[in-house]
Amino acid sequence: MDQLFFLILSVLAIGGALSVILTPNPVYSVLFLVLTFFSIAGHYALILGAQFVAIVNIIVYAGAILVLFLFVIMLLNLNKSEQYKKPFSSKIVGIVCGGLFVLSLLAAMAGYQSNEEMIKASSADIGTVQVLGKVLFNEFVLPFEVCSVLFLSAMIGAIMLGKKNLKDH
Repeated sequence: MDQLFFLILSVLAIGGALSVILTPNPVYSVLFLVLTFFSIAGHYALILGAQFVAIVNIIVYAGAILVLFLFVIMLLNLNKSEQYKKPFSSKIVGIVCGGLFVLSLLAAMAGYQSNEEMIKASSADIGTVQVLGKVLFNEFVLPFEVCSVLFLSAMIGAIMLGKKNLKDH
């Protein structure tokens, strides 16, 4: 069953990534990027067992950054008349660079040795929200609370700066 989920999520991730590159419309490209990020989050949660990383991936990347991408794309108002054709030499350079990247990945994977037994024995619960919560609130309580106070003071400072600028106008 895990292999079936892995194959489905892999096809979605690769298909979404290729669609991001090959789609001429930038809005559709960002929407395919959302699909890619969700499928990668599925890999994190279902296959690797890292629920926290999957949740952060969805919140930060699919939530915040892609909304910013869509905002910028719609703010720029890209029209077909303003687009220019790329020269053929830049396409050749892109294909060569992509091929070199794939060759370097294949060379790195050729020297890879798997230690599945040792990994499974030492990381049965690594990546789960329960283990992360226990570590954060037992071993790292002081740094966690200092960060929360720092974020709170940054939010208060941003609000005060915003109010100050509103009074001037």
